[in-house]
Amino acid sequence: MCECVTMNNLYAFMGLGPMELLIVAAIVLLLFGSRLPSVMRNLGRGIVEFKKGTREIEDDIDQAGRGGDE
Repeated sequence: MCECVTMNNLYAFMGLGPMELLIVAAIVLLLFGSRLPSVMRNLGRGIVEFKKGTREIEDDIDQAGRGGDE
């Protein structure tokens, strides 16, 4: 039995078809079009900060596992 994701399953997100998703995307673009670049920029900055924080935590854990400061 193949558990591959098909296009039918991809478009079945919350019971919406491709046309409904396109309409929702157009409405979102109309409502938030002018603020969309700043929202995406802030989202990108947040992701970078999150990755930096997780990297620092992993480094602290690795350093503690090696026996402290070197």
